[in-house]
Amino acid sequence: MRRWELGRVHHRARTPYQQVLIADTAHGVTLFCDDERQSAAATQLVYHEALFVPAVLLVKRCERVLVIGSSEGVVSELAVAAGARHVDHVDIDPDCVRACARHLPYGYTPDALAAAERHDGPVHVHYGDGRQWVEHTGERYDVIVVDLPDERPDEPDAQLNRLYAADFLGRCRDRLVPGGVLVSQAGNPALWRADTLRAAWRRFREVFGADGVVYLGSDEHEWSFLFGCPAPPPDPVAVMRERLAGLAFRPVSIDTMTLQSRTVPPISIREDRFFPIHPFRHP
Repeated sequence: MRRWELGRVHHRARTPYQQVLIADTAHGVTLFCDDERQSAAATQLVYHEALFVPAVLLVKRCERVLVIGSSEGVVSELAVAAGARHVDHVDIDPDCVRACARHLPYGYTPDALAAAERHDGPVHVHYGDGRQWVEHTGERYDVIVVDLPDERPDEPDAQLNRLYAADFLGRCRDRLVPGGVLVSQAGNPALWRADTLRAAWRRFREVFGADGVVYLGSDEHEWSFLFGCPAPPPDPVAVMRERLAGLAFRPVSIDTMTLQSRTVPPISIREDRFFPIHPFRHP
């Protein structure tokens, strides 16, 4: 548990789904959900680019995008900037999404959100359960983005855990067009915090196969991301590096060297093992 010194509190409310707090911190205006930092002005673009840019580079086209979670709306904006003609943004908590639009200096503005709620433009906001959307809508997408708070293995009944489960990943896979990509926030790679990343790595490989999973760990943020490709290219990193120059917008935190150096998972994740306490001492 980290402690944050709060400055001005812009918004504090209990929604039907979570406690939402938006306040000034040393990182600028910061969004907290259930007392966990979700995004902050100083670092949100680094996070969202690491989440979305590799996905859009792995697909041949990016015309239809599904975003689940990501209350701030930044991913929807990145998708449109990348050329998406239609973005379905599904979030279960309308109060949180609207508070973000009113108080965060990034993502949706109130006017942009109102237009998206009316389905006036390329972004269509839907308030509901992302799992139900995937199971029942029948739509297919080039990119599906699952951007949620970290999985909660110590709270097995937490509703968001269902959107990390292997069966849900499989349903998302089945909603991709040929050549499509699923991306999910997957946790922290630090050895003492990597349980959720290790679990996500196993599930993605179960659903997409060992060759169908691409990893990216942000070198300027604390999170890692997994990209599931039902039909992976022979060399995903080479494909991303080649396509980066043709991306419709220029990322501020990702270049070809980032894609080369940050796409190897930690060895404890790759080999699915824990390190010994001392390598030269044996019982």
